[in-house]
Amino acid sequence: MNETTSPSGRPAAVLFGLEGCELSSWERGFFREADPTGFILFHRNVRDPEQLLRLTSELREAVGREEAPILVDQEGGRVQRLRPPHWPSLPAMGVYGELAARDLAAALRGAWLQARLIADDLLTVGIDVDCLPCIDLQVPGAHAVIGDRSFGSDPEIVSQLGKAVCEGLLAGGVAPVLKHIPGHGRATHDSHLSLPHIDADLASLASDFFPFRQLSDQGWAMTAHVVLTAIDPHHPATQSSKVISEIIRHDIGFGGVLVSDDINMQALRGPIAERAAASLAAGCDLVLHCSGRREEMEEVASVVQPLSSTGLERLQRATPPAPGKFDRAAALDELQSLVGAIS
Repeated sequence: MNETTSPSGRPAAVLFGLEGCELSSWERGFFREADPTGFILFHRNVRDPEQLLRLTSELREAVGREEAPILVDQEGGRVQRLRPPHWPSLPAMGVYGELAARDLAAALRGAWLQARLIADDLLTVGIDVDCLPCIDLQVPGAHAVIGDRSFGSDPEIVSQLGKAVCEGLLAGGVAPVLKHIPGHGRATHDSHLSLPHIDADLASLASDFFPFRQLSDQGWAMTAHVVLTAIDPHHPATQSSKVISEIIRHDIGFGGVLVSDDINMQALRGPIAERAAASLAAGCDLVLHCSGRREEMEEVASVVQPLSSTGLERLQRATPPAPGKFDRAAALDELQSLVGAIS
């Protein structure tokens, strides 16, 4: 246990990003003092496998916890933080939705294989949580920020493919993160840039909620920075106690670790410390701060409380099992034969 950990014995309810490929002396000292629950990495933090494994080891050493989760967004397609030449370029998950229309069994197998390969890539360099699958629906007229990151528009197919991805990641010792709960697919704006308002009625939203309900036994989920006007017209889901308690926890039945999407995104308003405090007050277990900017990190650290005892229990339950044996070369060959989109 880190000697600077709070008297509760629980780390702070935040996941931090960092600036570059190596820990600065300031970051090392800050993480030791702030004691975040874990970290998230981006392409700016990645150079090669040796460097990345060293970085993940040093992050855990900084907080004195070997079990500290380290997250990344590794989906395939547009969202891939670990890239060639050291890691394969994999297709967007929408490919498996298209394949499912012709051959559902092949699509399920392909989705599992891709997730299992991703898990192999990640665990080898010390990353144990992947922000995947995106089980938002593709909705006509919506903003392209989701697009082919989604498996498609059929809630049942999205659920089945999402489950295959979760199982593939878990088989490789990596925890999946469902996103963006309770559904971002209808948004007509990019929540990185502005706050989307979804005006659909509850009957229509039921289809958006469906994949999350089907996968509600998973260990992690990430909130959507969208306003669901039929439920809470005043707050984005991330900062809405009504959405979190009534929809995410009760209606959908999700019982795992609930992490906010990045609080740097422009969908949220106000000073960064207020964004963090509001997200936790609404019911998120953890806030996600990604920019790596020193001043913001210090502000966030000044307001976040220790992870709740319930949150800690959820985090411990979300620990994936150790991976089994895996023939990587055979998996790559099989996936290539199914989708032919690997480089």
